[in-house]
Amino acid sequence: MVILGIDPGSRKMGYGVVKMEGNNLQYLGSGCIVTGTEALHLRLLVIFDAVTAIIEQFKPEHMAIEETFVAKNVQSTIKLSESRAVAMVVGARAGLEVFEYTPMQIKQAVVGYGAAQKNQVQYMVKNILHLNGLPQSDAADALACAICHGYTNKVSVVLGRTTGAISSVNGRWRSPTKW
Repeated sequence: MVILGIDPGSRKMGYGVVKMEGNNLQYLGSGCIVTGTEALHLRLLVIFDAVTAIIEQFKPEHMAIEETFVAKNVQSTIKLSESRAVAMVVGARAGLEVFEYTPMQIKQAVVGYGAAQKNQVQYMVKNILHLNGLPQSDAADALACAICHGYTNKVSVVLGRTTGAISSVNGRWRSPTKW
């Protein structure tokens, strides 16, 4: 299974792609979509085009994306949510199953501690994926999201449970099954 992880942002959006075969995770690629300081609608268009290109290049089956956290600045939270929505729409339009994880779930899965620092996430992503160096911060967060989904999906398959995908079947949205 190929998983695209997304760390949303309206100015910088991290992405990471991993392949999970059995219990093994393989690094396929990562980076950061930098949108600049243009008007928001133009930055959202950059995100749309970039995520579309990433999906065409790596052909993932699942997308894992970090949920929006409520920041002190309401405008920043709204812009973050809008950029996140664009990525989710691109994924859904490409036929991917889209899964959402909280920052705490992602850190817990990768580091073993839900309040881990960014440098701890980078270090663990480097070790889990056997990378030569630390990935850029936003890319590391996106890779951590993909790793979290890989681990969560693996456990869910073993237990026969669904993980809460947002997906569409014949144009009609279906809700995730609760555990």
